[in-house]
Amino acid sequence: MTLKLVYKELTTVPVEIEDFTPDWAFDKSIADIERFEVFHGNRQCTLADLFSITGDASDKHFVFEGNLAGVHWIGAHMRSGNIIVHGPAGRHLGSQMAGGEITVLGDAGGWAGAEMRKGIIRIKGNAGHLVGAAYRGSAKGMLGGTILVEGNAGNEIGLTMRRGLIAIGGAAGDLVGFNMIAGTVVVMGQCGIRPGAGMRRGTLALLGPIRVPLLPSFRYAARYRPQVLSVLLRILIDQGFPVDQSLLKCEFELFHGDLVSLGRGEVFFKSAA
Repeated sequence: MTLKLVYKELTTVPVEIEDFTPDWAFDKSIADIERFEVFHGNRQCTLADLFSITGDASDKHFVFEGNLAGVHWIGAHMRSGNIIVHGPAGRHLGSQMAGGEITVLGDAGGWAGAEMRKGIIRIKGNAGHLVGAAYRGSAKGMLGGTILVEGNAGNEIGLTMRRGLIAIGGAAGDLVGFNMIAGTVVVMGQCGIRPGAGMRRGTLALLGPIRVPLLPSFRYAARYRPQVLSVLLRILIDQGFPVDQSLLKCEFELFHGDLVSLGRGEVFFKSAA
């Protein structure tokens, strides 16, 4: 039976529920779960002070309901299980998660999937800045897993990411793939300035209608139909992610960079007809 948590929405003060995961809760009673300690601003309180809780967690399946835009760290550090959020979610969604699946049927705040290792995050709405990014001072960001944002996202997507896949169905902000070590980022909509700045390896597929200028430290390589993009797009289609089918028949232009770094990164643009 699913554990259902309905947010009481009695406050505009930020709420932090870090480490409340299916892994922790699966063998706990409702009474134990209600006593889980969370932060309401700088004040410690219990989960039951802020949520109405029913069901049980034995199947590692959580369902959150309500406007959780001010509830942060949902699913952070989870290793297995499934979380569905019916509504918006706050910052640090799935931060450093090592497995399992999170689905948000709405928007999510910044730092979604920051430094995640494994698992999948699906955001049906928009996401904030720093999706799949490294926290300030960390050497590496996302180390694996998949983040699928069907709407728009903010700046510095995939900052210092090492592995994994990030796909943005709408527009993206500035500095996509900034200091990227490896991994893959796909942006279906318009992209902001300076994509790939400082990237060492990895792949950026920037498929929006208007090509954004690259930094001068990128070099044109070829125009062709890369098999890797065809495979990647079909993987996204299999995941239920919205993909323009015409992309499967397109030619793409490849650039290498950033040559001020290691310079083995790949940036693909849809070729003009």
